[in-house]
Order: sequence, then C-alpha cells, then structure tokens
Amino acid sequence: MTLPHRTPTLADVAAAAGVSAATASRVLAGTGYASPAARDRVTAAADRLGYVPNLAARALARGSGVRLVVVVSGATPAVLDDPYVDRVVGAAARVCAPHGLGVALHWLPTRDPGGLRRLAEDRGVGGLILLNTTERVLDAVPPALRGRVVSIGIGSSAVPSFDVDNAGGTEAVVRHLYATGRRRIAMVTGPRWLSCAGRSVRAYRRVVREAGLPARMVRGDFTAQRGRAAVREVLARWPDTDAVVGISDATALGVIDGLRTDGVQVPGDVAVTGFDDIPLAAVTTPALTTATHPVGQIAAAAATAVLAGGQVDPETVFPSRLVRRVSG
Repeated sequence: MTLPHRTPTLADVAAAAGVSAATASRVLAGTGYASPAARDRVTAAADRLGYVPNLAARALARGSGVRLVVVVSGATPAVLDDPYVDRVVGAAARVCAPHGLGVALHWLPTRDPGGLRRLAEDRGVGGLILLNTTERVLDAVPPALRGRVVSIGIGSSAVPSFDVDNAGGTEAVVRHLYATGRRRIAMVTGPRWLSCAGRSVRAYRRVVREAGLPARMVRGDFTAQRGRAAVREVLARWPDTDAVVGISDATALGVIDGLRTDGVQVPGDVAVTGFDDIPLAAVTTPALTTATHPVGQIAAAAATAVLAGGQVDPETVFPSRLVRRVSG
C-alpha cells in the first residue's frame, strides 16, 4: 500500500494493520495495552507506510521545535503548584520525548479562557492538554485547535476527554466507611466549578441517602491547608462526626493533621479517607485509606491522543478502586 500524494496518517496505519486508530496510537506511542499480534501488525504497517506521528512531522517540515502545552485552568497561577499537575506533565513528557516533542505548562485564568486563542496562533504549539476543564473553556477552544486538543476532565463533541471514575471511587470509599461501622460521615468537598468535584459529591450524597444517613459537607479546595480548617468546621457543626471523606489525598492529610493537632485520634475517634492514592498516602502516619487515580495512565493516554490528531474515542474513563489502609 502506497500513498504517493500525501503524508500517511494514523488512520492509514490503523487501516493497513486492521486495528482501531486508538490501538494503533497506543502501540506507536508505547503506552497502554495491545496484543502482541496487534503490535506486530501496527509496527509493520507504520514501517511500510513511512508513518511519522503528525506533530513530529510538522516539526521536521519547518525545522523548528514543537511543544505540547498542558493548559491548567485556575483562579490564580498557584494552581500550577498542585502535585497533580506535575504528574500530568511528567507522563506527557514521557510520551512525547521519543518523538522529539517538548512539553510546556500554561496557566489559563478561569475568568479569561480567551488565552486559548493566543496558543492557537503560536506556530510552536503542536497540541494542548486541558486540565481543570470547564464548559466555558471548552466553548473557548478555537476551531484552529480542533484535532489537536484533548481534555483531562469534561470534553465535548470536538474535544475528546480522559478522566477517572471519581464517582465510582468515592462511592467505594463511603461504602467502606459504612461497612466498618461509621454512621456520621462528613465530606470535605472541592470547588463547585470543577466537574470532578461535583461527581464525587453526588456519589457521596447518593450513598449516605441510600443508607439513611445525613449529608454533612464543608467546602474544600483540594489542599491540605484547607483540609485542616475544614475539619474544624465539621466538628464545630457536627461534634459527633465519626468519619471524614476528603475530596483528595492532600485534603485528607490536612484533615488528619487538624484532627491530631486538636487531640482527636485517627482512626479511633474519626476515620479519614482521601482520593488519589498519591505516593505519600502509603507512608503517612496513619497510612491513608483512599481510592486510586491513575494520573500517569490518563495523562499518557491524553498525550497519545494529541499525537494521534484527536482520532480517539470521544470519552475514555479509567476505573478507581478502594485502597484500604489504617486511617479509615
């Protein structure tokens, strides 16, 4: 099979190998699962067609560097300090490095998503990964970026999305607390504008309602600092609370610190759980009960999709599972 009049695309490779574009993308990027037979067919087809991932081809064509930009929405640049962002950038860099592509980080103010237009006009930008994505951000994606932008979070018909099953993970955590005898379970939530926080809150509400328990919620922001303050609010409003569900591991670690500072025993008096299963969760005292969040896999899949020119399923959801440890 030859394509004399145009550069071969990922779709051409997939068709020649008899696999989906998503499978061909995973094989060529070296991320995710594919059977040995599929890997052999994709590799052979790519070699036969002379396929080069589209972003690398653009870089070679104009003799300049191309970068994938991780765009993080937030009220202030402080959002870039979140360890979650570091993990996304690292995973994306591992996918892009074999193709000679760099990875850059960009703050997008939540009140002014128009900055996406400037990125679309930057010839050095090969593609974008959106983090903390909102409907407003999706609406602001310029047509020029279509096929070169994906979202970790909510997506749209033009922007494929990759995310974790926040609801499933949160439900598993709350059901675990109930199964271990906790009956007055509070939650430190996340910002209302983030869809992932909303999914977790709805899952928490659903489980406690089905169990006939009251919902007890205090606003958080994914940080340990806010977790410390929030748990004091929880105990001031509901002194009999016997468990606290943190929206994130950082939140939960702040909750634990606040409780211990005030002489409350964890998990003896109050059980605490998080969400993310960050490396620190296993080595804190007490070790944190949480739910998994495969950030590396999600970010690698998102970066691979950009390399594939957005030729992937419109929505990809990664499962989250309970990790039982000492804190809850």
